[in-house]
Parts: sequence; structure tokens; C-alpha cells
Amino acid sequence: MMWRLDDFKDNIAVIDESGQTYTYSHLAHECGKLAYHVKSGRCLVFSLCANEIGSLLGYAAFVDSRIVPLMLDSHLDRGLLAELIEHYKPDYLWLPSGMAPEFPAYALEYSTHGYSLIKTPYVCAYPMDSSLALLLTTSGSTGSPKLVRQSYENIRANTESIVEYLELDETERPITTLPMSYTYGLSIINTHLYVGASIIMTEKTLMQKEFWQQFKELHATSFAGVPYIYEMLDKLRFFRMDLPTLRTMTQAGGKLTPELHKKFAEYARDNGKRFVVMYGQTEATARMSYLPYEKSLEKYGSMGIAIPGGKFSIIDVDGKEITEPEVTGELVYEGKNVTLGYAERGEDLIKGDERHGRLVTGDMAKRDAEGYYYIVGRKKRFLKIFGSRVNLDETERLIKARFNNVECACAGVDDKMHVFVADEALVPEVHHFLAEKTGLNRVAFTVKHIEAIPKNDSGKTLYIDLEKYYD
Repeated sequence: MMWRLDDFKDNIAVIDESGQTYTYSHLAHECGKLAYHVKSGRCLVFSLCANEIGSLLGYAAFVDSRIVPLMLDSHLDRGLLAELIEHYKPDYLWLPSGMAPEFPAYALEYSTHGYSLIKTPYVCAYPMDSSLALLLTTSGSTGSPKLVRQSYENIRANTESIVEYLELDETERPITTLPMSYTYGLSIINTHLYVGASIIMTEKTLMQKEFWQQFKELHATSFAGVPYIYEMLDKLRFFRMDLPTLRTMTQAGGKLTPELHKKFAEYARDNGKRFVVMYGQTEATARMSYLPYEKSLEKYGSMGIAIPGGKFSIIDVDGKEITEPEVTGELVYEGKNVTLGYAERGEDLIKGDERHGRLVTGDMAKRDAEGYYYIVGRKKRFLKIFGSRVNLDETERLIKARFNNVECACAGVDDKMHVFVADEALVPEVHHFLAEKTGLNRVAFTVKHIEAIPKNDSGKTLYIDLEKYYD
């Protein structure tokens, strides 16, 4: 079993939005009842997630009973959901009960805690490798059939590493800020169930007053955020809030601007909190690095060091390891949390371990003389502009640093960069700033205003959605 739910018995496992509590004994009992109703045994279940007790109950039940869930956001476009069902032919759907009438041809098997288990026409349509524990969509995916295959060992190894470096125990009380269908959000569930802590589950967002009321009333001790969340908190006067129970803030899902990293590190130092910047990918289960909170200010801008049990290296274009400090190359990670590989169709679920513990990340990075790593950008997030190589991620960071974290995105094709900003008044200033700062010819890029930068549920920019704005 992945979690020792029975070991924590009377500990509170979950607190819902209404303040109702559920013990570990209750969770274990309900997991057993749900698993009993999955008559197909080891099979594939699509789990339509929200930050609710029913969603967590399903996840815990499936993984502990060796039933393989594909975690999907409950708000996923129904057309995309239909395509995934056609691709993978799951035995069951586990979803909010209000969604069940959308599938009149499927039989209702069981309902509890606001969720329902419904049977599809399929019965173990595709054989699955014995090590396969979980399926997640690739980072930034919006319904692509390409999935990441995670093993039981992947989840356990990454969970134990995160518990170790964050020093988690049963006194923790995290509040949900990210979808369970997103690897970062799910890792918070994994690690806190593992230590017998209490998880506050809410569908409210950090942008809502009600979220912070719940935070205070339910004595939350930590929250997690992607860069977009921290950019919004900076604008919401977060630093003036009185949050006496807050112990730890974690950040992953992309790189913060160094300026914002420094700002939150200073807040943490001055207020007796911990600010922990991390780096990860779905392909590595969740986390690959962390910056120890004691170093958060000294090394601001860094993604830190490898997690316990992991190892980093940097390679050049020929695949040879770079050993000198301050030389940029592609980041490679090795560890037991490196996932099995991808699936793009149901027939791929039988595949075993294709990565063998080694992941070439696709991120460009450098290492300082003390062994701390810094992400420079994505390998594929570069353009050639009149012969010069332009890092789109770095260009975004320059704009955000200069214009108070304005919402922006940089995309385009070779010899034409497109810069998008959500503040119309800043368009001419951004254009002038980039021309002066980068030395790029003014005809090599455009700056346009759009109402909002398109993002997925985990706050990552959907660059493909910007293509319609190209000239």
C-alpha cells in the first residue's frame, strides 16, 4: 500500500470547505468501500478531479488498491474528454455526482461524498504493466492523448524525498491551491497523506477573500504556488496580511523572476517563515530540486540542488558532460522518481520502464561554483532573430522585472518575435525598453495588447493559443 492510513487512525486527514473533518480511519474505511465496487480488479479509471474530499478519496483508494487512475480536471472540455475515453477506453469514470447525467449510457455503480463511480462499456480494454500506478497529462496539456506513466516506485521515492527536505510531519496543515490533476498539486496530497497530516481542501483561489478567511479559521500552515500565483500575491498586498499559522510557502511550476524570488525570500526571513523554491516536471513524478530555505535569499534566482536521492548534470550539444561552473547546457536528472515514459494510446499502457532513471529535461541551465543550479530557459523556447539567438523566457523575465510583473508572454517564429502584454498603456514603453535593452532591431519584434494572457489551470502560459494573434 502507498499510504499507511490505518497508522494514523484518529488524526484528521481532510478538512473540507465547510470545516467538516474526516479522520484517517474514516478515509481508510471509505477507500475500501470504493475499491470493492470496482469489479474489474486492476483496471483503468478516469478520475475527474476537484479539490474536494470525494476526489481525494478516489485517488487514495485507486492507488492503494492497484487500480490505475488517469487524473483529469473536472472542468476539462467535454469534447477532449470524449477523445481521451476513445483513446484509452477506461473501465470506469470517477467524477462529481453532478456530472454523472452527462453519461446516460454508463451505469451508476456507487456514490459517496458527492462523487459517483460509473461503468463504461469497456472491460480491461488494454493490458497494463504491473509497475504502472498513475497517469497524468503532460505539463501544459489541454486534453492531448500524450500521458506520463508513473510507477509505484516513482511516487514513493519522490514522496519520501519531499517529506525529508521539507521536514514534513503530522502537525502540518496545507491548504490546496493547485489542481489535483497537476503533478505539483498531487505531490502535496501524496506527501501529507504519507506523514498523517491534515489537508484543507478548497476550490477557492488565493485571489478570493474567502480563501484567506478559510486559511485563518482552519489554521493552515502552508500553501503552494506557481509563478503566476506569486505575481498575483505581490499585487494583492500579501505582505501586509497577518498569517500567524503560516510556516512554509513553496514555489514550482516555472521560474520566478529573481526580483520576485528575492522579495518573497525577504518576507519569509523577516517574518519567521520558510520560502522554498523547487523545480520539477511531470516526467520526474514531481520534484527534482529544491533551494533550502536558509539559502533562499543568498541564492535568489536559483532552483537549488538535487532532491535527496537525485543527481544533476549538464551536457553540451554533443551530449558530453559540462563540469565547469557558469557554463550553460542542457540539464539532465537521474533518480528513482524518473517516470517510465509516455503513453499516446491505450496500447502503450503495457510498456515498462523506457527511461531507466535518466531524464534529459529540455531545460537549459548552469551551475555556480558552490553547486547551485539556475534555469536559463527552455531548449525549445529560443528564436533566431537576424542571426542572434533570443531566449523567450529570459525576455519575459526582463519585461516583468522592469514593469512590476505585468502579465506578458513572448512567442513567435525565427526573425519575428511577438510580445503580448495585458496592460495596453505599456505597449509603447515595452517596445522601447526591449529595443534599448536587447539591441534587437525594432522591426524584428512586435508588442501587442491582449485582454489576458491565456493560461491553463495550473497557471502556465498556453503559448499555442497566442499563435492566432501573429501577423
